[in-house]
Amino acid sequence: MNQIIDAIDKEQQKGDLTPFSVGDSVRVHRRVVEGDKERIQIFAGVVIGRKGRGLNETFTVRRISYGEGVERVFPLHSPRIAKVELVSQLARRCPLRLYLLCH
Repeated sequence: MNQIIDAIDKEQQKGDLTPFSVGDSVRVHRRVVEGDKERIQIFAGVVIGRKGRGLNETFTVRRISYGEGVERVFPLHSPRIAKVELVSQLARRCPLRLYLLCH
């Protein structure tokens, strides 16, 4: 049964993903539909967490907007995510979550 589910998951996963990890600065290009128009909105920040596996994998991006910290959780394989652009990487490996940035 798990083999069937894994096969279906592989068909729906994106193959052209940029490899990034926790601590990297990224720009997430997200498709936004307003009425009958579609545009790309960019959310730039630092990846503070990754969670899940397969189609359920998500990542959390944090940025400072007008003096307030804003966190957003994105599904990695969503059709609404146009692309994830890597801006800069950390030189050393980080823990799985960077919630230290939040406090």
